[in-house]
Parts: sequence; structure tokens; C-alpha cells
Amino acid sequence: MGQRLEENNVKFENDRKKSYLRGYRMHGRRIKRIELEIDEIRNLKMYPSVNNDGMPHGSGQGDLSSYAAELHEKEEMLYQEGVEQVKAYKDISWRIQQLENEDERDVLFYRYIKGMGWWEIAESMQFSERQVFRIHGKALANLKI
Repeated sequence: MGQRLEENNVKFENDRKKSYLRGYRMHGRRIKRIELEIDEIRNLKMYPSVNNDGMPHGSGQGDLSSYAAELHEKEEMLYQEGVEQVKAYKDISWRIQQLENEDERDVLFYRYIKGMGWWEIAESMQFSERQVFRIHGKALANLKI
């Protein structure tokens, strides 16, 4: 029973660390989505608006101010998300650099900063995927967050 509890604690701790490490790439995905939303807002402005009657109407000043406000809001979100991504990168990369083992640092960097797949990491490090998994497990155990 004690061993099972210890295994559960290790799994919980590793899941917590992986979630923390995934934070950087999560910001990148949010940035990409906001950029696409901004593109969509701009594209929609290029076409006349349609009222409930289904007929196109010219865009008036009211349209322009709401467009500008929405665009400004999305651009502000984009900026803030970029700031958060930089903070996450600095914190995560600093913690990765604190690991003593270079292979452990490489695996965590490739996986969580560069977003590489396991086979890509194995190929770039000239290891088997199984060895990369082992290194990853040791790296998680040694990572301090």
C-alpha cells in the first residue's frame, strides 16, 4: 500500500511538472489563435455588413468604431499573451538549465520549448526513443519547480 501511494505521488508530481513545462507552448498556441482572430476581423471589414434582412449595407461610422475597438482589444490581448510567453520561456528555460545532466536539459528543451516529438528528439540526440523516455523521467524527477 505504501509503495502504491508513493507511485501515485510521483505520478501526480510528474503531471504537475509536465503541465508547468507545457505552459510555454500553450502561450504560443494562444498567440497563433489571436493572430488568426485579428486576421478574421480585418477580412470581415473588407466586405459590406449584412443586416437581418439579408441585404448588404454600407459600413457606417458606427461600424468603424466597433471594428476599431474590437481590433484594439485583440491586439492588446496579443501583446499581453506575448509578454506572458516571454515570462514563461525565461522561467522554464532557467529551471531547465539548473539540471546537472546535459541530456536531461536537452530532452526537456526539445520537448517543451521546441515542441519536438519523441522520435524527433531521439533522432537529434542519436538515442532510441526508449532511452529518451528514460532521460525524460529522470529529468522530471530532478526538475525543481
